[in-house]
Amino acid sequence: MNERMARDVVLMSAIENADQERRVLSDEDRTYASRSANELTQWELADKNASRTPDAQAELFLAKRAEQVLKKVADRHAAFARFTRLPGAWRLLGIGLPVIALLAGFLADRIADPHRVDLLSPPLLIILGWNLLVYLGLLLWPLTRRRQASRGWLPGFATGRLAAPRKLPQPLATALSRFGEEWSRLSMPLSTARFKRIMHLAAACLAAGAILSLYVRGLLTEYRAGWESTFLDASQVHAILSYLFAPATMLLGIEGFSLPDVRALETPQSASPADGARWVHLYAATLLLFVVLPRLLLALAAGWKARRLARRFPLDIGQPYFRRLTAHLGRSQASILRIFPYSFTVDEARDRNLSSIARMLIGEQSRVMLRPSTTYGELPQDTAGDKDIALTAALFNMNATPEKENHGAFLEQLARGGPGASTPFFALIDESSYLERIGGQAGGEQRIRERTALWLQFCEMHKVQAIVINLLDPESRSAEMERGLATLATHATHATSGRAQ
Repeated sequence: MNERMARDVVLMSAIENADQERRVLSDEDRTYASRSANELTQWELADKNASRTPDAQAELFLAKRAEQVLKKVADRHAAFARFTRLPGAWRLLGIGLPVIALLAGFLADRIADPHRVDLLSPPLLIILGWNLLVYLGLLLWPLTRRRQASRGWLPGFATGRLAAPRKLPQPLATALSRFGEEWSRLSMPLSTARFKRIMHLAAACLAAGAILSLYVRGLLTEYRAGWESTFLDASQVHAILSYLFAPATMLLGIEGFSLPDVRALETPQSASPADGARWVHLYAATLLLFVVLPRLLLALAAGWKARRLARRFPLDIGQPYFRRLTAHLGRSQASILRIFPYSFTVDEARDRNLSSIARMLIGEQSRVMLRPSTTYGELPQDTAGDKDIALTAALFNMNATPEKENHGAFLEQLARGGPGASTPFFALIDESSYLERIGGQAGGEQRIRERTALWLQFCEMHKVQAIVINLLDPESRSAEMERGLATLATHATHATSGRAQ
């Protein structure tokens, strides 16, 4: 995806992750955005008769969904609308700084005597010396230990916004702050490439301005060449200028100079108009070879890198948040999390939170199919008619102690030949009742850790992925669900590959 799409997707992610209480976007808003984006993605692919890779399709879906989400938020919060636009500061800096540099270069050499070509012109020697130091730094930079800056003006400049607008809900203000930090980090390579392009172009313009100044002034006045120094004699000046102007004399065939020529121009009184044009050509050619051409090449290289990064922004869509949104891309129906409770009666409060668990594991389009609880000691019923099942889970109460002949047989039936065999299968261990019963007792935390480890080890022994959840507070175990989702995705991929072979 390109820079604009990636920026919108990162902003969408920041908003949804910060808005846990659904104050900015309701569940209905998120579900609608997912369904609309899914349809728009399929329509665009059908209209173009294109077959994209799964990753490219997922990127298109995320970009379409971000458009829906950001438009909804902008419609409700006018102050937020400007955040949905790419900042124009780079364009302004990319034009303004080179123009300023060109003018500065044009005026730099006018600091000296406007009727004289100084063989030791301080402005021109400073321009050459500074650029030589820059080239040396560029050669040595790969040998140093790189530390990418995370603070300073460049990260803030990259976001285009130094402060969030006022009068926003707290979750949205928090989201914009997180977005600023995340986008600064992600866009740092692109911002660095753009900054390098602008600085190289400005350096070339500075030298070009100095060259232009030399020739424009030469059209209107008569140059007299000369030099003077307190510490250098003619032989030393001749040696310095011979090295400095060697590329111009060899590559461009400009007339050289001898030691007597330099000695004859040593004092202001001996300045001669005859050689003025030769020294103008030597300085102009040297600036062209040492500064203008190399800096333009470096600017082109940095610009090519910036355009490549802007067209193909390196955003990792393998993160859990993106995996949940794109897990079942392409389906018009809602993806279903099918749950088989074992010796566990799910009350109304826990039943409601199963939908939150499904959204965390599958995405906004998900819904829950809660099967009747299986009686202790029995096996799950046949459910061959169930359709659109994305994931199948066995649901256990952590209050129970796992038993091989009962809980283990239930897991094996679901995993091997039962209703869970055709879809990715895992176990959910609800800790909410156990926390209510044990949490406040002396040594309760230790007992909870021990019981959790017991269930995880038990499921691992039966080769079933287990995820510990809390049906009264789903967000408290969100990290565990994200890790479990990553493992499930890997297992599902391997299973698909195995069936294909």
